Amino acid sequence: MKGPQQTKGNLLRGRFARARLPEVEAFTASLPFDRRLFRHDIRGSISHVRMLAKVRLISRADAARLEKGLRSVEREIEAGRFHFSVADEDIHMAVERRLGELVGNVASKLHTGRSRNDQVALDLRLFLNEELNTVISATRRLRKNLLEVAQDHLDTVMPGYTHLQRAQPVSLAHHILAYVEMFGRDQERFARAQAAARVMPLGAGALAATTLPIDRGAVARDLGFRAITENSLDAVSDRDFAVEFLAAAALCMVHLSRMCEEIILWSSAEFGFVVLPDEFSSGSSMMPQKKNPDLLELVRAKTGRVLGNLQAMLVVLKGLPLAYNSDLQEDKERVFDTLDTLMPALDLTAKLWPKLRFERQAMRAAAGGWALATDLAEYLVRRGVPFRAAHESVGRLARDAAIDRVEPDKITLDQLKRYSPHFGPEVLAMLSADASIRARNVIGGPGPSAVKRRLARLKKTL
Repeated sequence: MKGPQQTKGNLLRGRFARARLPEVEAFTASLPFDRRLFRHDIRGSISHVRMLAKVRLISRADAARLEKGLRSVEREIEAGRFHFSVADEDIHMAVERRLGELVGNVASKLHTGRSRNDQVALDLRLFLNEELNTVISATRRLRKNLLEVAQDHLDTVMPGYTHLQRAQPVSLAHHILAYVEMFGRDQERFARAQAAARVMPLGAGALAATTLPIDRGAVARDLGFRAITENSLDAVSDRDFAVEFLAAAALCMVHLSRMCEEIILWSSAEFGFVVLPDEFSSGSSMMPQKKNPDLLELVRAKTGRVLGNLQAMLVVLKGLPLAYNSDLQEDKERVFDTLDTLMPALDLTAKLWPKLRFERQAMRAAAGGWALATDLAEYLVRRGVPFRAAHESVGRLARDAAIDRVEPDKITLDQLKRYSPHFGPEVLAMLSADASIRARNVIGGPGPSAVKRRLARLKKTL
């Protein structure tokens, strides 16, 4: 029985008598965005071709022609000479279609023992593994720059805050190191996401592998994968590795947003702790005096889109039956957009920090006052007073001093003794921000010795 001829323009229309509607073709095509994977697609195909020749499913001569053709396609795309057609649906079919135009019928052997389902999973894993090297390097660079700024501010005193109220004095170095710790955890999460991506799915086929004698190990070794997927159904439907990256990126953006928010606050006239560099600031179209932190505000705002990408990917996955479904096509836009948002945010904030000018006197002035109340309570504890009793005594002292507008450095020993007879003359030497910080040399504390030790360890790890 004579069947219908294959529809021109698409390699997969042999089953169909009529072409798809153009609007359906446009809606379902992933080529407008997944063309970004062309290098990874061609790299995976070359490894696949080499393996096919090794197991004698194709001749070495055919393998050589295919590899040469694939490299020609890659050069065409890189040079901008490649003609993309939405009829190809995706980058995989676009490459295969052009390969056929270049090398003839031998191109039809390229897909032996392979499905687009395992092919697309392979490409995204290769892409993420490569891009995460850049993300990890950018995160490390930000941490290094933060460390350098912290080193310059070991003696810069500032108030620490809880509930955005002045709490206890700390050094600016200690405050900055809090972000070094945050981004250190981000760096570890990115490394774990990279390890999750380095598992080779090719050979899983559409969902049930293949009857052909392929060598998955050879492809994995050629592509640098650390392991091979153990279940073909899972291999083509798994996007956990993408979710792990999106989750790590979302949390990293949250940390960047928190950091940017603090710099925005500190640069306001109400705080006056830092002056923004001109090259990272914007002006007002109406108010000539304005220096706006637009970059920081946009990092803060773009955090929402990265959080949204994570949520969108989780929603895509939550209702999918095994194995592959076209819903998974949504993974690439989520990953690409997250990378394109995260990388400039990491890069620009890393460049910003060394150019910030901190107003040390303003920070020191804000760090005194009754931010020293906890020091007084702990002094009483060392003199044998139960902490709750000490807390109450100093609380009454702070309340009355606030009413009378008396600062700690102006208070006398006689006044202190009205609130507790356990106050001695040596307490007066404690009533400064510097003395408070020096006394806090516990591991993880803001004391100069503790901060210097942590700085030294962090420098070694970076």
